[in-house]
Amino acid sequence: MTAVHVVVPDGIDDPARPSGGNAYDPQICRGLAAIGWSVHERPVPGSWPWPDAAARATLTGVIAGIPDGAVVLMDGLIASTVPEVLVPEAGRLHLVVLVHVPLGDGLPGGQVADARTQERTVLSTAVAVVTTSTWTRRWLLDRYSLRPAQVHVAEPGVDAADLAPGTAAGGELLCVAALTPGKGHDVLLAALAAVTDLPWHCVCVGALTRDPGFVARLGRQARDGGIGDRVRFTGPRTGADLDVAYAAADALVLASRAETYGMVVTEALARGLPVVATTVGGLPAALGRGSDGSRPGLLVPPGDSKALAAALRCWLSDTDLRQRFRHAAQERRVTLPGWSATSVRISRVLAEVSV
Repeated sequence: MTAVHVVVPDGIDDPARPSGGNAYDPQICRGLAAIGWSVHERPVPGSWPWPDAAARATLTGVIAGIPDGAVVLMDGLIASTVPEVLVPEAGRLHLVVLVHVPLGDGLPGGQVADARTQERTVLSTAVAVVTTSTWTRRWLLDRYSLRPAQVHVAEPGVDAADLAPGTAAGGELLCVAALTPGKGHDVLLAALAAVTDLPWHCVCVGALTRDPGFVARLGRQARDGGIGDRVRFTGPRTGADLDVAYAAADALVLASRAETYGMVVTEALARGLPVVATTVGGLPAALGRGSDGSRPGLLVPPGDSKALAAALRCWLSDTDLRQRFRHAAQERRVTLPGWSATSVRISRVLAEVSV
């Protein structure tokens, strides 16, 4: 093997900022090293993907310090908005961009266009692009007119975990997502307020600091909906603390308005937990199917609290349905790939571009 320089946002190992990308990147660094790559991790501070001048200058220095002909795997959170830094270097480096989430969601219209123009320029310049889902690959090909052979998929792996025991009533619900509008907690609370005649509790695990105004509105919504004593916002949890949250749950609920893959879905399935989620992005693929073709959970349209409430009512009131979903989740559990498979896939891409 050869060397790879992995450029990532600084702080990806911060337990106060868990995210799919922050879990994915360190796993890949460790996996590539285990395969035999000499991994040079290069964290870059800054408010990515919207860096200030100091962050851009720091990145420029980091890139300039990488030797000619080197293979560079760069997190798209950094790469996508700095074409002025990367395009001039493309001739001397083998640049591979890892896209977790395409740019633009949640931005005003003009900013979306500018951000996507920058991202298109960077990705067109890269020798390869790695995405974390087939849905994201299709999105990039449709909108950026990239060469199909240039864009690859390396789905996230999942760590093996013990089966969650579950409860007879099935009313212990878990949502694992940062409290931001894109994750749809407001839709989830509206749905929960519509099923107060049934027994349930919902624990929402996720960062509370990314959008304080939204978090405050959620608190008011829970109180006004009469469910303030049945919904708990714990803040972020990682490691053993997150394991405890999964072990205490009967089902994962995810009301996302957008999702490129949804690693928490496979984390839940690794514990045999059924999932109630939305049909957006890569979530249906992450949910997958059992060996008989059945879904290990329910999918509903995004932003539709009535459809989500109906799905929750089905889950909470139908014992046979819960048993079927638990069986399907346990079957899906044994098909989930580990992180070594993800690292091998990326290793192949890096080896192809290094020659």
